[in-house]
Amino acid sequence: MEFRNGLSVKPKEVLRSGQVVFTDGTNDVTPNQTDCEAYGYTYNHRTRTCEAYSYTMRVQQAISNETNTIKGAGNETETGTNNTLLIGENNIVKGESRNNIIVGNNNEIVNGINNVGVYGTLAQATVSNSIVLGGNSGSDSLSERQSIQLIYGTQTTQGGTEHSYLNNITDNYFTIPDNCAMYFHADVLALRVGGTGTGSAGDFLSWVERGVVRNASGALRIERERDTIKGFGNHTNWRPTAVVSGTDFIIDVRGATDTTIEWCSNITFTQIKTSVAL
Repeated sequence: MEFRNGLSVKPKEVLRSGQVVFTDGTNDVTPNQTDCEAYGYTYNHRTRTCEAYSYTMRVQQAISNETNTIKGAGNETETGTNNTLLIGENNIVKGESRNNIIVGNNNEIVNGINNVGVYGTLAQATVSNSIVLGGNSGSDSLSERQSIQLIYGTQTTQGGTEHSYLNNITDNYFTIPDNCAMYFHADVLALRVGGTGTGSAGDFLSWVERGVVRNASGALRIERERDTIKGFGNHTNWRPTAVVSGTDFIIDVRGATDTTIEWCSNITFTQIKTSVAL
């Protein structure tokens, strides 16, 4: 922007707060009311600053949502939602989340969830790095029937049983909703990458761990089974086991002494959630 006639300062930039920073061409300067209004801005007598706009929560939300793409009626992205694509109608992202996709109608991503894909009708995403498919009619409840896909992982170096974790983040687990039954199917792979125990790097073993977990008013019950699929090399006593603790679903794993093993479980949940007390 050029200097206005008779003025020795001009606007340099507008801050996120709405304040306009001026410059004399070399240094930043604080404009007076005449300087501010000459360029079409508003002078705030209380703060003695020049403003391009008044900063409010509505403005904050608009700024926070500026990287989102929304196609369709009735969609909503709450404060702190970024880099999110919504295609459909009446979907909501509850905020403080990023890098998400919703395609469908009446779906929801809860607060603070990142990197998820939600599809269909009345699906609800509650954990990061997941894929959710809702298969509901318009009269069903949110997340009444849906499929959820997510990943558990960990590394073991000894032979004792250890927890694996949602997204390989320590002490992070998937919580089973109240009054809900879920069939789970976990494709589990263990791969040796090091250690001095019997065997060598590249040994592997795979399983299917499956069953049903039910949350009856806060009390979890699990029924499960395991099939060994294929393996190679030395993998004696390696195994995964699905367990519950409190309201959390956990995949426990057991490796071997002085053997470094990477574990990955690709888990699909088929969910029925009801308002009836189980």
